[in-house]
Amino acid sequence: MTTSHRPPARPDPDADRRREAEAILRRVGQETDPQTGVTAHAMTGGVWRHFSGGDADPGDRAEVWGRRVGRLGGLLAFVVLAALLAMQLS
Repeated sequence: MTTSHRPPARPDPDADRRREAEAILRRVGQETDPQTGVTAHAMTGGVWRHFSGGDADPGDRAEVWGRRVGRLGGLLAFVVLAALLAMQLS
């Protein structure tokens, strides 16, 4: 019976640091990704709800459409005035 005597394997000196870095990156990803997605979704949903008249009484179609037209008209007026101001300043 022959037994080969091998020296014990040496642990990788960077393995502990690599595991710690991976754990930190995983924790940072878990803490930031959901917040970013939720915030962006809430902002775009809020803007869409605002311009589509989502805060009006859904039973009153005239009020819903009046808010939509008014808010989109206000946005259009803002864009036109901003463009005129930019042309005056240049």
